Amino acid sequence: MARHNAANTRIKREYFDYLKEANRRDEASIDAVAKALARFEAATGGKDFKHFHREQAKAFKRKLDAETNARTGKPLARATVHSTLSNLRAFFVWLAGQPGYKSRIQYSDADYFNLSEKDVRIARASRPKPVPTLEQVHHVLATMPSVTDIERRIRALIAFAILTGARDGALASFKLRHVNLGEGEVFQDARDVRTKASKSFTTWFSRWAAKRCKW
Repeated sequence: MARHNAANTRIKREYFDYLKEANRRDEASIDAVAKALARFEAATGGKDFKHFHREQAKAFKRKLDAETNARTGKPLARATVHSTLSNLRAFFVWLAGQPGYKSRIQYSDADYFNLSEKDVRIARASRPKPVPTLEQVHHVLATMPSVTDIERRIRALIAFAILTGARDGALASFKLRHVNLGEGEVFQDARDVRTKASKSFTTWFSRWAAKRCKW
């Protein structure tokens, strides 16, 4: 277990504040950065960031390559490794410009948190995700219990999700004013709805689909 380093904790807090206030990063993104830094500190035994050197980055990459996923037992996904290294590189580039660290850390050392071009392509590759067919969803809706208010609410949420294609975060933040049943549309207003990338847009559902899902 890495020993606690007060200086590291203070500078990390400054960086998280920078990400939140200057870069406007959301909490989920900052949490990912925090996990990457915790992983790196664990690998170095909590060594002070002022002693960072490219050899630490190289050793950390080798460690990630040797690690396995605790759930699957397989090597870490390239996407996981890529995001971890990218977060660390960005942190040390920022750190190299901070008072007390400028004379100790070279900007170029942060570039050693990298992957080969092949691994980067693998990490960024999009893969098809299995999704249920409309017939399967309709079967689920038809067989779901709908006696209590909670059961009917869950059933309605599933129907609403298939009609609109809304993400789970958006579903949990919709208000009635966002839904126009007469026009068969839903306005995903980023001021209220937790949409991807905080974008506002309208989605439509057909009356045929609404009838099939038996609102």
